[in-house]
Amino acid sequence: MSRPITIVEVGPRDGLQNETTILDPAVRAELVNRLEAAGARRIEAVSFVHPKYVPQMAGAEAVMAALPHAAGRSRIGLVLNGKGYDRALGTTVDEVNVALSATDGFGLKNQGLTVDQQVQMLADIIAGRANAAPPPPSAVPLPLSGGGNGQPGATPALSATLSCVWGCPFDGEVSDGQVADLVGRIAALGVTEIALADTIGAGDPWAVTRKVEAARAAAPDAVLRLHFHDTRNTGLANAYAGIEAGVSVLDASVGGIGGCPFAPGATGNIATEDLVYMLERAGYSTGYDLDALIKTARWIGEKIGRPAPSALSRAGGWPK
Repeated sequence: MSRPITIVEVGPRDGLQNETTILDPAVRAELVNRLEAAGARRIEAVSFVHPKYVPQMAGAEAVMAALPHAAGRSRIGLVLNGKGYDRALGTTVDEVNVALSATDGFGLKNQGLTVDQQVQMLADIIAGRANAAPPPPSAVPLPLSGGGNGQPGATPALSATLSCVWGCPFDGEVSDGQVADLVGRIAALGVTEIALADTIGAGDPWAVTRKVEAARAAAPDAVLRLHFHDTRNTGLANAYAGIEAGVSVLDASVGGIGGCPFAPGATGNIATEDLVYMLERAGYSTGYDLDALIKTARWIGEKIGRPAPSALSRAGGWPK
């Protein structure tokens, strides 16, 4: 239990995108700074989506402009299509995370694309990367996944997130075979980190084990990342199952805030501080400062006008 666990902080993006309160880019940048001060080293800072559809994510460029490059830290931008990817290239994001869906129903609702069209969209982005003009001398080209240098115009690292892996609000159950097929297709394009997301919190620990095993068999060389929502109170149990299955990279959102505006009934992510508490008590290393996380969770609760739903923001850590 001494192996390190990487927690990718998604609060500034997935955490805020479903909140009624819309925060200014300056406040969102401050949230990133507070989270990095608490130990976050990979953080999903922005989403390059049209503000008409997700007004909470408007001003992604302004958020990134307020975040000077910091060595050893990676800021991630989420994109849904090629236009979003092009926007991301105009900023200093270190990584780009391309969102896809395991089902046609959610893909059409979220991006207006079927599964096959989403895979083609990802393939087009990767082809464009390969054919792009060389970056400026100060920018070091990066592989498809892993790290970044924060230089405008540089080629950011690239990963993919597969939504609705454990269930779709429109198409229902998602089979292990569906997931394995898509993970294999994504890996075949050269993507080396693939996140499996429980967008509506439908999963259970045993289903997590099966899906992880299926994905690993389909893409044995890919790094798997897990993204859980606590909609039905199984989030931490699912995280435990994923870690037991050998996954060492998980997403979490400070305060347990979050949800998806295109998935009816989807509620918050697993809370970063709750996950850190569980892992650190078990002897895993996360690199986070639990007290600073709890303070940040309470701070963001004040900003969004409601208490953060995480357990640790209410009860604190132990021992006191």
